Amino acid sequence: MADEKAAPRHVGVLTSGGDAPGMNAAVRAAVRGCIGLGAAVSGIRRGYQGMIENDLFPMQLSSVGGIINRGGTILGTARSQEFMSKEGRAKAAANLAACGIGGLVVIGGDGSYRGAHALHKEHGIRVLGVPGTIDNDIAGTDYTIGFDTAINTAQEAIDKIRDTAESHDRVFVIEVMGRHAGFIALDSAVAGGAEAVLIPERKGDVESICKKIEAGRKRGKISAIVIVAEGAGSALEIGYLLSKMIGVETRTAVIGHLQRGGRPTALDRVLASKMGFAAAQGLFAGLSDKMVCIENGKIVYRPLSHAWKHKKEADMELLSLVDALSI
Repeated sequence: MADEKAAPRHVGVLTSGGDAPGMNAAVRAAVRGCIGLGAAVSGIRRGYQGMIENDLFPMQLSSVGGIINRGGTILGTARSQEFMSKEGRAKAAANLAACGIGGLVVIGGDGSYRGAHALHKEHGIRVLGVPGTIDNDIAGTDYTIGFDTAINTAQEAIDKIRDTAESHDRVFVIEVMGRHAGFIALDSAVAGGAEAVLIPERKGDVESICKKIEAGRKRGKISAIVIVAEGAGSALEIGYLLSKMIGVETRTAVIGHLQRGGRPTALDRVLASKMGFAAAQGLFAGLSDKMVCIENGKIVYRPLSHAWKHKKEADMELLSLVDALSI
């Protein structure tokens, strides 16, 4: 039930930071949720930069028709240096005030949350964050929008590369995204049946990988897959070291931004729909400076600052599982 005293009459919706599959589903749910609760809605193009440039447009129910299945974000996204200054945020806040916008739904990651938090603290703007990032590295929520699609994209690539690896008796080193966190690498390694995985959270040991590959070849294993998170090292360098140390033909593949695009999985569409709608409900219940989280399948709200005051730990049991199952 909406709190009439707290209910904003006009809500802005934006996506910020790196795009993630499922962002459009979250936009759809937030827009329709807010309209259903009686508010006008404006879309803000290119995140905080669009807010500074007053690049806003009215959104209707039909504005988000047919987008739940689309990757990327129809609102566009950008990283704004100007918004990092107080002057930039003041300009953005003035534009919102001129349009009568009293609440914001911000879909993005840690950096997007910091911007929303600053707007709330400095200008009293009511903000709700929705976690949209393929890295799944936001503390406080079990999953972020886009993660499931990213690991499914990586898994499909790994499956195809394994066909070639087995055909040519090769070792392949595959680099996936994850500059500061190994969530994608760990899940991809387990799902793809990799022989080894390197992640930023734990120092990699190339020598032990060599021993495992050599042991496998002695018992007739003709190929191997090594998954590397981008923050754990370069696939090219690791591939070169493996080739030099064990004398086998090694190839590398960097999946890169393929993981950020494409149609969102059913899981990401459902998650994004739940979270986007929960953001609308939260605004109308008088919440602010909060992020929507999923915990044990249930929606919960936590302070935006939780995202940077706490570190989400990777599941190291998956690291042990990869090692145990790749004998």
